[in-house]
Amino acid sequence: MTREEIIAAVKECVARLGRAPGADEFRLTMSVRRHLIRKYFSTYTQLLTECGLERHGSGKALTLESMFRDWAGVVRNTGKIPTAADYDRHGTHSYRPFLTRYRHWREVPAGMLAYMVEKGLGDEWQDVQKIIADHLRMPLEEATKYKLPSESTFRPRIMADRPIYGLPLLQGPLTFAPTNEAGVLAAFACHARELGFTILRLQAAFPDCEALREVGPNKGQRVLIELEYESRNFLEHLHPITGCDLIVCWIHNWPECPLEVIELSKVLGNGAPQKT
Repeated sequence: MTREEIIAAVKECVARLGRAPGADEFRLTMSVRRHLIRKYFSTYTQLLTECGLERHGSGKALTLESMFRDWAGVVRNTGKIPTAADYDRHGTHSYRPFLTRYRHWREVPAGMLAYMVEKGLGDEWQDVQKIIADHLRMPLEEATKYKLPSESTFRPRIMADRPIYGLPLLQGPLTFAPTNEAGVLAAFACHARELGFTILRLQAAFPDCEALREVGPNKGQRVLIELEYESRNFLEHLHPITGCDLIVCWIHNWPECPLEVIELSKVLGNGAPQKT
């Protein structure tokens, strides 16, 4: 690829996603090799700069003010509390700094409300404050004075010498929901037949699984499957898009994924495949 073709690929990717892509996301989506970016632009950040784009890198710390204003802007524009996938789609920053600060995405609205009250931003963000209050099922008057509970009551203490379990599944051979990729493999293996798959082969190399998929009465096709706990891990592991047919995961948090995704947490529900 030439320098001009790479710049054109960036603009095409931005048009598809509606935002500046991350480095790995761009390379995988547009099939641009890393060494070509280094050859023509030295760094991915420089490439974005030459395209008139900006994106915070993972090494650049974000202030809580910047995080709040970006998150609150998404709330104002969409009229609702965003999921992590929603924020990743509409926000300027990654959702990961929020998880670093609050550990769980579900705790972000309360954290943002506490920051708003502490800094006296209620007048500027009244609409957002009301949306948060409704989401937390809290009277608006209480929301205007909200403070985060102390650390000891806000977050349960995690004991480092004991394992972490997923939430209980009510049916099926697994007692608890997966918390890692190995658990996703076990869940998929347990329910593969019910989901229309027959596993032919498992391997440590990419892709993880080769299976026969039922596509009609007495009709099957061979498919290559990559197993991930979160679908976005496919990007972080730098897997090639052309190397498999679909992703099986527990949490689907890559809304722009060009591959078919089976999100087991939605499909299995309480432990057995949902009937559609």
